[in-house]
Amino acid sequence: MHRDTLGIHSGRSGLGEAHTPPIDLSTTYKTPDLDRATQSIDTLAAGGAPNGGSIYQRLHNPTVARFEEAIADMEGGTGAVSFASGMAAVTGALLAAKMVGTHIVAVRPIYGGTDHLLCSGLLGLDVSWATPDTVADHIRPETSLVLCETPANPTLQLIDIEKVVAQAGDVAVLVDSTFATPILQRPLHHGATLVLHSGTKYLGGHGDVMGGVVVGNTAWIQRMRQVRILTGANPHPMAAYTLHRGLQTLAVRVRAAQTTAIELVDRLQHHPGIAAVRFPGLGDSDPTNIVGRQMDGPGSMIAIEVHGGYTAARAVMASVRLFTPAVSLGSCDSLIQHPAGLTHRIVGEDARQSGGIGSSLLRLSVGLEHIDDLYQDLNQALQAAAYPLALSAK
Repeated sequence: MHRDTLGIHSGRSGLGEAHTPPIDLSTTYKTPDLDRATQSIDTLAAGGAPNGGSIYQRLHNPTVARFEEAIADMEGGTGAVSFASGMAAVTGALLAAKMVGTHIVAVRPIYGGTDHLLCSGLLGLDVSWATPDTVADHIRPETSLVLCETPANPTLQLIDIEKVVAQAGDVAVLVDSTFATPILQRPLHHGATLVLHSGTKYLGGHGDVMGGVVVGNTAWIQRMRQVRILTGANPHPMAAYTLHRGLQTLAVRVRAAQTTAIELVDRLQHHPGIAAVRFPGLGDSDPTNIVGRQMDGPGSMIAIEVHGGYTAARAVMASVRLFTPAVSLGSCDSLIQHPAGLTHRIVGEDARQSGGIGSSLLRLSVGLEHIDDLYQDLNQALQAAAYPLALSAK
């Protein structure tokens, strides 16, 4: 089935007479048959599915499992493990990688939280930073994972997944595909081992639920289930239910926002207050035609550089009336944020500069409002930003 259909129908088997999947909030489950329950404990502890009862919510929950089944179907994976947040999912994947080897290759730019975690030394991993073209140069015998993000946060840089996979050889490749969603990109189909989503963003889609998920093959999924059991990083059943429900409208939300973003980019390219626009649908942002080959569309994230540096960027954020000045993305309403001062503030200055995350950069998450309203809001904010610049020039 097409992924649009899978988003609506996957994870809904065995409902009986119920039309909507139930929310199972139980923290513990009856174990009258001790032999059967013991067998289930052994299977769950090894990262498998329950074969003698769920036992305890940290080990397994039916509502969580339904969401995992649905997102795995949409991504074309054999299984999925969900977590309480996107960062918990990243941490779970890295701890699973540590079971294989202690060295990680990461490609910048990536989400600021992921970058900071890799640089912190908290997980005891040795990290090498590479460009998309130099991954092979950093592979070692102890390398267990190559981590990249495409489109990248916040610059929207695109990475050819198949080329990274070829360079990685036998080493697993994890792709953070949060910006693309399974509607526009399915990394597993291009050779990646794992695909990660911050479910807080497009999968939930309304800015009211937090979660993360990793989809992949059986061996990696088992490792990550073991990590989740040991760390207790499970999503709450209500969060899993909300994420599962969000998948039903994911396709229409992503495509509607994308249509608006394409038109907004066309208008912003000609605005005198903007120095540069970065968007996967633009030719200079996609010289190897990844959109159309690897991605089914450019998405609805836009990065703009404003004339006037930090002063102008700050003034724009203070002047918007319809865009919400806030971090995160993928909601029905449009958001604007300053990566160098917010999401990537915890990334080292040298890494920010080399990754193109400067003081004039603003990241836009385009929602479902009317194009004219969104453009008019940005236009008046850019005009308002010119006033403090004019004063400072005197």
